Amino acid sequence: MTVSTDSTTGGELVFDPYDYAFHEDPYPTYRRLRDEAPVFHAPADDIWVVSRHQDVFDVLRDDAVFSNRMGVSLDASAWNPEAHRVMSFLGLDGAEQSRIRKLVSAAFTPRRVRELTPEVQALTERYLERTFHANAEHGEADWIADFAGLLPMDVISEMMGVPESDRDEVRRLADLVVHREDGVRDVPQAGMEASFALFDYYGAMVRQRRRTSTDDLTSALVATEVDGDRLTDGEIMAFLFLMVVAGNETTTKLLGNALFHLSAHPEQRAQVLADPALVPAWIEETLRHDTSSQMLARYVVEEVEVGGVRIPAGAKALVLLGSANRDERVFTDPTVFDVHRDRAELSRILSFGTGRHFCLGANLARLEARVVLEELVRRVAGFEVHADRAVRVHSTSVRGFASLPVTFTTRGA
Repeated sequence: MTVSTDSTTGGELVFDPYDYAFHEDPYPTYRRLRDEAPVFHAPADDIWVVSRHQDVFDVLRDDAVFSNRMGVSLDASAWNPEAHRVMSFLGLDGAEQSRIRKLVSAAFTPRRVRELTPEVQALTERYLERTFHANAEHGEADWIADFAGLLPMDVISEMMGVPESDRDEVRRLADLVVHREDGVRDVPQAGMEASFALFDYYGAMVRQRRRTSTDDLTSALVATEVDGDRLTDGEIMAFLFLMVVAGNETTTKLLGNALFHLSAHPEQRAQVLADPALVPAWIEETLRHDTSSQMLARYVVEEVEVGGVRIPAGAKALVLLGSANRDERVFTDPTVFDVHRDRAELSRILSFGTGRHFCLGANLARLEARVVLEELVRRVAGFEVHADRAVRVHSTSVRGFASLPVTFTTRGA
């Protein structure tokens, strides 16, 4: 189905994932896509956009037809058969994907994630002190600059074995990788240079671990062996790059989105602050209502019909996770943020994908969010997000904030 537009309220329908106005609020466009053109051909980028929950679910589960072999990025420069050299198993299918994921999973175990809990708690306490100090001095703090933009990268860096002295630079490079310039329909030059710099850094780190093993994930990846098979340096570097971009950025955005949306609902905010048991539901509803990862690309191996529409072989399909999580066919009052939403509904969110490519870092993201938000609830009596001064990140891959001014009222203050 082809319909073209530049309005979300009537007129022709346009889908432009690089448009800064779309980044501010993509959900009206998603609603129109689901209602008017659930499988929509966007001619400007020659992509087939899939927006309904059932169709998104089916596409994600069928990697024989909807392949990852060209990567998952909308950006033209990242769309190629060598994508796995940058994005690890996220750019592979079938046996190749299973091999890398199996080897990585042998090192990146649930136990290793659980064992990070004390480190996440310690970092949370350190950065909350910094945040509350800024709040006391200025009447507000920047939740992203003072907290959410720091902790996830530190957690991942700690796990990988990145020295504290290098973490600010690694964080800066990761931010550049996902940022998109207004009017540039691809990775900006600064983002490409940042990617090369990160690969150089991780390459040196892997070589160092081959010389001298340490107690970190990088050394575990170097040492991992399954049925006589080992990861190459390039495969380890690609996984580390995937972790620092996907794992860091999405968790930062999740933490920002969580405060932004709860603050907009004072009654629910009061309930959560009075009952820490609501924190897991707060996290899951944030993931549903405004997920960090909005869309993923797939290469169409053979002509296929989706939602009654034929998509040609060789096409680029784009599945909208953010739209699927707001589908009225699955979720009750989907535009409403509700921490009391039925668990059966929340179990159907697609924020971390589904099937063979379900996000390997989902448990880590949820762990970080739970530790952070439970500690926040324990220590604050209230908070107010200054939404009028919030600054959004502009990216085709993640949705969240570059700056989020918040005034906190600490307990006992």
